[in-house]
Amino acid sequence: MESQLVESQTRGHITIITLHRRDKRNAFDPNLTFALDQALDSFEDDPDQWVAVLTGGPDMFSAGSDLKEGSGKSHRGGEYGIIRRQRLKPIIAAAEGLALGGGLEILFCCDLIVGSTDLRLGLPEVKRGVLPTSGGLFRALRSLPLHVAKEVVLTGEELSPERALQYGLINRLVEPGQTLATAIDLAEQIGSNSPTSTKHSLQAMERILSDTDDLGWSVTDYARTEVFASEDRKEGIRAFFERREPEWRGR
Repeated sequence: MESQLVESQTRGHITIITLHRRDKRNAFDPNLTFALDQALDSFEDDPDQWVAVLTGGPDMFSAGSDLKEGSGKSHRGGEYGIIRRQRLKPIIAAAEGLALGGGLEILFCCDLIVGSTDLRLGLPEVKRGVLPTSGGLFRALRSLPLHVAKEVVLTGEELSPERALQYGLINRLVEPGQTLATAIDLAEQIGSNSPTSTKHSLQAMERILSDTDDLGWSVTDYARTEVFASEDRKEGIRAFFERREPEWRGR
């Protein structure tokens, strides 16, 4: 399957899904969300496809939400077509360039991550007067040590790929241009195993990890309601587009 915004290729039992909105740094608008949702539906529903590799190409992974258009939600996958998706098959991310905001939240959803040494990782929302709303507030706590997760969320500063490897967020750290090949190698290792065993192992682990998801979404929705109604949020977005430092009011 191939569309203007997302390309899917199959290689044996592996599906390679590539984002194609690079003029916008693969930022998600509703169209890209819908396209990725469809690609993941096709992968999940095809019994001959056992493992997926998700990549943004050689220059970038994703800058998260399109701040002008918004990202929208899909019926099956939720935000970005993947954030709330109930999956039975593993997804490996091949991430280069940047994975900021929602881009990092997408990585939190993937089962394995291959990152490049020039990868930029971070949740910069607090710098714009907003906050991570696509699972980042609670999935960061699962993917990183407690105080590192708090540092990433509360400072808005980037996490180096070396630290991400050290803390176990990234499975393989490779030179730029090598993430896709490395991710495919990992996919082939997984794909050589019993798909039945793989599916049920993944499902069991996900059920354990997602046991507190309802609470995570509830507290995120409350925080989002408070922040999105604030003057700080309006100032943060305005300052971002005007390319200046925001003048926070704390209300």
